[in-house]
Amino acid sequence: HPPPPWAGCWRVTTHIGEDVLSQVIHGTRGVIVVGFLAALIATVIAIVVGVVSGYLRGWRSESLSALTNVFLVIPGLPLIIIVASMVEDAPLVLIAAVLGITGWAWGARVLRAQTMSLRNRDFIQAARANGEPLSRIIAVEMLPNLMALIAASFVGTVTAAILGLTTLSYIGVIPVDTYNWGTILNWASAQGAFRQNQWWWYLPPGLCIAAIGVALSLINFGIDEYVNPRLRSAGERARAMKKKGLDVNDAVTAVRPTPSKDSAV
Repeated sequence: HPPPPWAGCWRVTTHIGEDVLSQVIHGTRGVIVVGFLAALIATVIAIVVGVVSGYLRGWRSESLSALTNVFLVIPGLPLIIIVASMVEDAPLVLIAAVLGITGWAWGARVLRAQTMSLRNRDFIQAARANGEPLSRIIAVEMLPNLMALIAASFVGTVTAAILGLTTLSYIGVIPVDTYNWGTILNWASAQGAFRQNQWWWYLPPGLCIAAIGVALSLINFGIDEYVNPRLRSAGERARAMKKKGLDVNDAVTAVRPTPSKDSAV
């Protein structure tokens, strides 16, 4: 049985003496590669589909919107399980590609809505009146105004891809010899760590999954605060009031619109 971390070795070991912390460090490489590669694929597809469908009108916009709706209802994990069962010893690159192909729809929906609001702005109308091609309008005029949303979509997709990889590894879809945090949890369950109350075996990979999830969520919240001026002003007011020792909740209520007497009537 693996000894507890307080029994002479603070680093968790397996039932045969393997260092779990070293496995977690070694498995971090696969997690990061899959997360960022899947997010890159999903973000590129979301930019192409979302911006083009938001800028164009007619049947092309409706077709791309329908395609987005189809991918929104397709469950990603069962599709990856099918692909992994068809390909023996599926590499992590293939898993990342499938995660990216099935995870672009939400980002495309957000970018489409923002592009539709930018389409009728004066600078877009001026570029269209000057006869600029569609590619230049999107690359020069549209994308700089969408970078914050693209970054938020990228960070959210990284989180979803990492959670998807660990889930697939834990249920045994990905080969156990491919080290990542999910395969460590799978190996611990296969050796009966849960039944034998050896909870510390789950601790290093579980803490890593929770830590990277919280870190990416904070990054996403910071991007959202940068994009939304109301959240940004509330955050600045809250930090200023905190330095003065005042109630931080007043900063939130201060940015809420006060109902007028006419609206109350």
